[in-house]
Amino acid sequence: MTNIRRGLMAASGSGGATYVDDVFDTHLWTGTDTNYSITNGLDMDGEGGMVWNSYRSGSNAASNRIFDTERTPLGQYMRTYIANGESAGGTTQLNSWNSNGYTYGSSTEVNYSGNNIVSWAFRRAPGFFDIVTYTGTGVAHAINHNLGSAPGMIIVKNRDDADAWTVYHRSNTAAPETDYLVLDTLAATVDDATVWNDTAPTSTQFTVGTDAVVNLNTENYVAYLFAHDDQIFGTDGDESIIKCGTYTGAASTVAVSLGWEPQYVITKATSVTSSWNMYDTMRGMPIGAPATTTESRLLIADGNNAESGSGGPIPTADGFGAQYGSTAVNNGSATYIYIAIRRPMKVPEAGTEVLSVAYDATANLNNTPPDTFGSILTDLIITAARDSSGNRWWADRMRGKIKSLNSVNTLAEGGGTFEFDKMIGVGVSGLAGGTPPVSSYNIARAAKFMDVVSYTGTGAAHTEAHNLTVAPEMIIQKNRNASASWSVYHSAMGATGYMALDSNAADGGPYAGFWNNTSPTASVFTVGTANTASAQGYINYLFATLAGVSKVGSYTADATLTTIDCGFAAGARFIMIKRYDSTGDWYVYDTARGIAAGNDAYIFMNGPAAVEVTGTDYIDPDNSGFQITAAGSGTINIDTATYIFLAIA
Repeated sequence: MTNIRRGLMAASGSGGATYVDDVFDTHLWTGTDTNYSITNGLDMDGEGGMVWNSYRSGSNAASNRIFDTERTPLGQYMRTYIANGESAGGTTQLNSWNSNGYTYGSSTEVNYSGNNIVSWAFRRAPGFFDIVTYTGTGVAHAINHNLGSAPGMIIVKNRDDADAWTVYHRSNTAAPETDYLVLDTLAATVDDATVWNDTAPTSTQFTVGTDAVVNLNTENYVAYLFAHDDQIFGTDGDESIIKCGTYTGAASTVAVSLGWEPQYVITKATSVTSSWNMYDTMRGMPIGAPATTTESRLLIADGNNAESGSGGPIPTADGFGAQYGSTAVNNGSATYIYIAIRRPMKVPEAGTEVLSVAYDATANLNNTPPDTFGSILTDLIITAARDSSGNRWWADRMRGKIKSLNSVNTLAEGGGTFEFDKMIGVGVSGLAGGTPPVSSYNIARAAKFMDVVSYTGTGAAHTEAHNLTVAPEMIIQKNRNASASWSVYHSAMGATGYMALDSNAADGGPYAGFWNNTSPTASVFTVGTANTASAQGYINYLFATLAGVSKVGSYTADATLTTIDCGFAAGARFIMIKRYDSTGDWYVYDTARGIAAGNDAYIFMNGPAAVEVTGTDYIDPDNSGFQITAAGSGTINIDTATYIFLAIA
């Protein structure tokens, strides 16, 4: 076992694997003017790390403050957009480092009431991130670190004086050890071998030369070290979570391959003047429809500007597209460097980690606080009107805000007021043209459970990559740009079967036009000519069976009380059932409205009945899953009929 692997296992606290979820986090909040604790599961107290705080609204001299566990006393900070040395912030700025996160203080400079704020947390871990403090000597020398691999990027700052934030990047020219960048300016690459002493960093050391920005005699410095492509993370310890690379702009979107989907990206043009552009999926890094967007939420490290909308990195299953026309990421000719961090990858252990079920019993979601309808990090929200409006809205973080699809019809993506600028739940208002009572299903993406994939049609059958890590057993798909039915793949129907989520029609197969008669795998799924119209955007929701969390299955009914074993410990909280050998609606049950040994309310996901149905007892609870009652013999328990279902614990 390597030393770096031992370090990761020790740092995980359980002797097990380490995931990106354990070492990096983006947190959004609205300032409170009181101590504000961020609980994210990162052991910042025991392992150490750095947090980067930025105001999103209004120009603010407090923006882009960096705190870390190595500089004392607590609360010492520096701002990335100015050369000033560190300042004594005290506990009103950074109040404490915790075993499961950290706490900001009450200062308006980090936690101003009513302001929208973001904080990025980097926990120290081999193969990901390290912090080193040192005292300059004026003589070139090597400095030890514990990153465990050659750094992909190093940021050095003089703590005592107003010297530039100096950056090494492994892809900054062919000889990066002779060049440097400046974090607090727009400057292009500077050629100067005296900064890094013309010496490339190693897995144990980096070298500073005689330049005062990194090595003035008796001055104190801090260095932040970011790894590159150490494939030591994840369940099997063979995956990377951070990469530092380069690409060249072009007169089209440039595909940047990472091998995984990012949640955080910084870009910087090195051949021309350019800001350090910061993006993350929590604030918004949407995919566009089908290929471009100006809705990415941009902050810059070299300024204190308010967040703005821009073109940016367009996430894909295996990297990102640098959008042409956005000078921040692709001006058509410049050379860029980037640092990218992988999206969350930990496998959930309980349904409560990936699903929140709620409903508005009174009828006014417009006046409900946005976060009320979910307690998880929401990637997909389905809101179902329970009265005469009958709409079933689908929105997701990948497509971004104000992008809604309605499973009661075939219409293209339309506007709405879905807002994914939230930590939990999602801000929603104006549903269904009024104020109906609404059921809400907030669902998180997670390995082996659910993934969201976007693609642009080509007009020809082809494969699409995904990050579910197992073969999807159910795929729900919709054309975003044109009126077309929702296409559903289910393993029980096979690769030539299909149904429409907006219809009660039976399995339309055998037909190879949707899935090209090809079953999905753990890395790709195949689309046929029927769902790949040229230049049109498609969104796909992929589900799989995960022990104790979800079940994608089927059953043959016999009109008697039947237990559907899903392998759950405390029953199902969400169930969607559809007959596929003949016509039948998409029945939806949930525990918020009731799955009980008695009458259970249901709605139709395809919405032929506008009002939720109450007063029927077609389903009963069961700890292993759910039960189909004899009373449902005319609907979801017709003798010899075959059904598919999706259940979440």
